[in-house]
Amino acid sequence: MNEADLESQRKILNRLKRARGQLDSVIRAVESGASCRDVVTQLAAVSTALDRAGFTVVSSAMQYCLTDPEGAQETDDGLTVAELEKLFLSLS
Repeated sequence: MNEADLESQRKILNRLKRARGQLDSVIRAVESGASCRDVVTQLAAVSTALDRAGFTVVSSAMQYCLTDPEGAQETDDGLTVAELEKLFLSLS
């Protein structure tokens, strides 16, 4: 794995860990009977963190396709460019 890949992986893991922490907060809020507004606000934060992690995963794979035209037909995961585009759109 090159340095750019390691940096992308670090960003993805940080976002996922942040989402996990936010989800734990949502669970505690529900368990303690927090207001609907607080729960929904925290859920929105979890959703945003997960979306950003997903976008980072897909964009990293797309960057690989752009920087390696010979490998553009398939990524390391065996995904075609069309499949990557479909994954990207599924996040929106």
